[in-house]
Amino acid sequence: MNSLFVYLVLVNCITFLVFGYDKNAARKSKNRIPERNLFILTLLGGTIGGLVAMKTFNHKTRKTSFIFTFYGIVLLQLFVLYLLFKNRYF
Repeated sequence: MNSLFVYLVLVNCITFLVFGYDKNAARKSKNRIPERNLFILTLLGGTIGGLVAMKTFNHKTRKTSFIFTFYGIVLLQLFVLYLLFKNRYF
């Protein structure tokens, strides 16, 4: 369980930084991080980092397709957690 905690902290920090980098690149009209990569980081457990970055940097908050996909990933993660706890894998 300790290594899971360390993993989640790391992936959320990385996700936060990548979202911030992408927002900075958008402001400067530089090369952006593909949305697919942002979604992969979120799917890998960076949900909290992504949410905090979206609120902190006001990033991708108006793009409806991004919001729907992001929260779809969140719902999928919650469903998986429900199944794991229901079957007592944790």
